Amino acid sequence: MSLLALKVDVDTWRGTREGVPRLVELFQRHAAGATFLWSVGPDHTGRAIRRVFRPGFFGKVKRTSVVSHYGVRTLLNGTVLPGPDIGMRGARIMRGVRDLGFECGIHCYDHVRWQDGVAGADAAWTKREMARACDRFHEIFGEAARTHGAAGWQMNAEALRLTQQLGFDYCSDGRGTGAHLPVWNAELIRCPQFPTTLPTLDELIGVDGITPANVAGALLARTAQTAGDHVFTLHAELEGMKLAPVLEQLLIGWKAQGYRLVPVRALYEAVEPMALPRCNVGPGTIPGRTGTLLVQHGEFLADQDAHAR
Repeated sequence: MSLLALKVDVDTWRGTREGVPRLVELFQRHAAGATFLWSVGPDHTGRAIRRVFRPGFFGKVKRTSVVSHYGVRTLLNGTVLPGPDIGMRGARIMRGVRDLGFECGIHCYDHVRWQDGVAGADAAWTKREMARACDRFHEIFGEAARTHGAAGWQMNAEALRLTQQLGFDYCSDGRGTGAHLPVWNAELIRCPQFPTTLPTLDELIGVDGITPANVAGALLARTAQTAGDHVFTLHAELEGMKLAPVLEQLLIGWKAQGYRLVPVRALYEAVEPMALPRCNVGPGTIPGRTGTLLVQHGEFLADQDAHAR
């Protein structure tokens, strides 16, 4: 039986407060496991307005109805309104999810700051941001985080090094086709990556005639044709709210296709991590999403491995 891992990115205070409980109820009803990745610092969603100058930004906003999903108040956080501290306000919710048996890990400290800043950041900035996230996670849960999934699938070389140095068992920081050990500019990182392998709903909706009414069918058609394990990323602000009926269709459909719905950790536990293929990673693009992300490229050539070590 193939595994389909559900990875929940929790970006905002509203998503933590309203979306997460709905997702938990939905997962429990369908006996689905999932990994929740938390934003543990301030909600500065409103500062994402700086992306207005990026190519394709307005198109994505129009296609995915950002205002209707996130709400006006959330889109003002960090600008007109002070950014609520998600970790401080939502600690009880986060621990409650953990106590129900769901895996919990780090998404980021400040979502907008990481997503917009890490690509051009130096080692000191990157280390400071990841340390803040790790320290706050420990304050909330009383234990160290064992996994990390980058906000916006944004990483740099130092961030990848830190996934190994900070002791994460595995991470799900990028996009790709399958589990691998990442190689950035011939530098091997010995922290396995389990990338998101399926498109997200907001990448599909509004493209090629796909709407909220038929997006579940489009995605199920894809998983019916692709054998093997998958990672699907969903968002507390989308599938935990207005797109919850679509997610329920997917859960039912995936189980009917024979997938076992699991946390990402189940993929890690099913492999020998150091035996995974070594794959080049770096900036790349994904259909339906603006800008560049951490993307898995081709397999690293065996005769290059000595240089990587």
